[in-house]
Amino acid sequence: MTGEHEGRENLSEETKTLERARQSLIEELEAVNWYQERVENVEDEELKDILEHNRDEEKEHVAMLMEWIRENDPQQDREFEDHD
Repeated sequence: MTGEHEGRENLSEETKTLERARQSLIEELEAVNWYQERVENVEDEELKDILEHNRDEEKEHVAMLMEWIRENDPQQDREFEDHD
């Protein structure tokens, strides 16, 4: 994982699991951005359709990860509730 400031051996399994989910969320959001950039720059319509499809699948992954994080991090869930 990125950003290990305290050493993995000092982290609880819960923290490591949440970190994996958050890092995966970051990666999925990056993928959405990359696909969107490609969609806007490709001229071939068939390829554009494929890239749009791939981008939208990454958005689904983002939603799945956010839901998992909300279910497993009560404080994060409360923050979403407060800002709905």
